[in-house]
Amino acid sequence: MDSFFSFLGSYIAWDVKSLLLFMIVFILSADYIKNRRPVCFPPGPWAVPILGNMFTVNHNRVHESLIQLGARYGDVYSLRMGQVWMVVLNSFEALKEALITQGDSVTDRPDLPLQDDLFQRRDIIFNNGNIWKQQRRFALSTLKYFGLGKKSLESVIRDEFTHCAKVFSDYKGKPFNPHLTLNNAVSNVICLLVFGHRFEYSDERFVKLMKMFDEALQIEGSIWAQFYNSFPSLMRRLPGPHHKFLDIFNDTKEFIAEEVEQHKQKWDPSDPRDYIDCFLNEIEMNKGQSDNTFHEEILVLCVLDLFVAGSETTSTTLRWAFLYMAKYPEIQEKVQAEIDRVIGQSRQPSMGDRANMPYTDAVIHEIQRMGNIVPLSLPHITSKELRLGGYVIPKGITIIPNLASALFDKNEWETPFTFNPGHFLNKEGKFVKKAAFIPFSAGKRVCLGENLARMELFLFFTCFMQSFTFSMPAGVEPVMDYRPGITLAPHPYEICMTVR
Repeated sequence: MDSFFSFLGSYIAWDVKSLLLFMIVFILSADYIKNRRPVCFPPGPWAVPILGNMFTVNHNRVHESLIQLGARYGDVYSLRMGQVWMVVLNSFEALKEALITQGDSVTDRPDLPLQDDLFQRRDIIFNNGNIWKQQRRFALSTLKYFGLGKKSLESVIRDEFTHCAKVFSDYKGKPFNPHLTLNNAVSNVICLLVFGHRFEYSDERFVKLMKMFDEALQIEGSIWAQFYNSFPSLMRRLPGPHHKFLDIFNDTKEFIAEEVEQHKQKWDPSDPRDYIDCFLNEIEMNKGQSDNTFHEEILVLCVLDLFVAGSETTSTTLRWAFLYMAKYPEIQEKVQAEIDRVIGQSRQPSMGDRANMPYTDAVIHEIQRMGNIVPLSLPHITSKELRLGGYVIPKGITIIPNLASALFDKNEWETPFTFNPGHFLNKEGKFVKKAAFIPFSAGKRVCLGENLARMELFLFFTCFMQSFTFSMPAGVEPVMDYRPGITLAPHPYEICMTVR
């Protein structure tokens, strides 16, 4: 009897092993059949079953990994993240062909579960179709109404610089970290347009938001976000930094909702003060319309888009600017000499000065190029089949535009990996903007805040250069490597700012 039970146990054990083996073979076979590269699809590295190319890419240096893979597989190649096929575009020519020449076919955004769980497809940036068109058009016209591109906004930026400069001057040339104050100053410009008021640098809640944004953008560019977007059902149940990301932005949504409530208490439809007031007007005027996209929930999410996008990228670019000026004092001196010659010290800069300041304009553009703030822009998705780089890209494929490949394309720039303002100057010393300079992306999805960012960068940078000289603390060399995230920021640093 004992031998019978022993035999039975052994049989059952082998049967379980056989079942497990069968299941593994079945899952791997099904994954292979389901996720085979389509005919005429771009080539790419071999994908691990289930996970795809999740670990092919270095998630701390994603755009560099994608450029390296492009050297092996071509300017148009494919990757698989989990169950999602992606086509990566490397080089300016590939980006131009996709985003501009065939831009109508890649205008839409793909489903990104991390962003979808936050925005529910009701914002501007991660939306498609009628909502995206209506809200983008409304945002552009409203921001223009409140001063975007006008002299009235110039005075807002210069006034904010004055507040910021006062704080920086108080350090009397001693080392300090400019990060949070600079973030607050830049944020106040979009806050004035959206909320109708600025926030004091001592406002603890606002400073906390600035700190949280910094953390959230690091998480959004990490492997945790990629896992969430590839396996959302699993990741929603697993602990990790991805939940912190959602918590941060849910807190921000509450902050914005409170601002909206305060606006409603003093709202006068005949005298709109800012973007929120104008949106409240649209809510009233569009009630009952079948294609209405103006609702209070959408207002909060659109403000969140404008608030974050209008704060982070410009302030990060300026932090890079401080570092580059400290690293290259001879370039800093030439910028200051041009400012002294064109503007002097008796007045603040204006946008009208830019045409007479080609070297300063070239330095700002080179800071943007080398800073490479948003190297992968945001993903697109094909709305129909198209041919790209000799390959057939089916409908529903995610497109990753590697903007860094254009900004460092050796076919477009003389010294792509060296800080060289000459990239934007002709032989006569006049400013020339190259087509491959696309830090704001290109096509119909070009950055909504490009004009605001360009104005802020010129005015803030020239005001700082007019008023201060930048240097590193004694014995400290500037660290020019970036900190990974959805935006590439410099590592935390301290700098000395001496009043001129």
